[in-house]
Amino acid sequence: MNRLAELLGDGTVVLDGGMGTLLQERGLEDGGAGELWNADRPEVVRAAHEQYAAAGARVLTTNTFGGTRPRLRMHGLEDRVHELNAAAAGIAREVADEHGVLVAGGLGPTGELLVPLGTLTPDEAQQLFEEQLRGLAEGGIDLVLIETMSDLAEVEAAVRAARAVVPDLPVVATLSFDTNLRSMMGVRPGDAVTALAALGVDAVGANCGRGPEEMEQIAAELARARPEGLLLVAQSNAGLPQVVGDRFEYDASPADLAEHARALKEIGIDLVGACCGSTPQHTAAIREAVS
Repeated sequence: MNRLAELLGDGTVVLDGGMGTLLQERGLEDGGAGELWNADRPEVVRAAHEQYAAAGARVLTTNTFGGTRPRLRMHGLEDRVHELNAAAAGIAREVADEHGVLVAGGLGPTGELLVPLGTLTPDEAQQLFEEQLRGLAEGGIDLVLIETMSDLAEVEAAVRAARAVVPDLPVVATLSFDTNLRSMMGVRPGDAVTALAALGVDAVGANCGRGPEEMEQIAAELARARPEGLLLVAQSNAGLPQVVGDRFEYDASPADLAEHARALKEIGIDLVGACCGSTPQHTAAIREAVS
């Protein structure tokens, strides 16, 4: 039995949306470490989770996209991996318990290339994800969400880390297919489904990317490759960013993502959310569209 399906039950499940763009609206500098706010401005992170839960998200993702040691090192925070991840999970856990929803521990790419293209070995990558997951587990997560990946070897390292640290939790893995419907490393959606289903993950899908229209093409490819028992996930950006005055605005409205969510449901996607540029308003529109 699929562990995630047991946890979620039947029907299309609504995931939350963008966190980084929300924090930027609340004053996070472009390129700043959003993970630091788990310690320094927890009330802002809590408010974002609160808004997503109120909008109907059944899964809240921890504010830990850049929570591995190499990503935190860019901000001089590499000694705070455990603290910042545990704090993030704790904040999401409090909100989730108030609303009766689940917490996904979010693992983003390390930012390092694996051998042979780079110098990071699969074992080293696994250790980096294990370190992050120990913090997330302490804060209290219900599932692991490996997201925005482009290299299947890095996904595999993260899956092995989850098996080592939180063996009983369901694992979800999503890649970003933003380069002619492939990931930056050339992975096709169908290849990702086949490879990750063989690893025993509970759900596979796509996030980020180039907007709802492309995501529907990707979703169709995911669905064609799906073996029995695997759940599928799609979290599109809210369109593409456009320069408006001195800031970026994404061009897909909540109504656009609602229509998109209905199309995804038709294709057979089980978990529908949103990504960069999306807001709790987008999540509410998605929830209404699929319920």
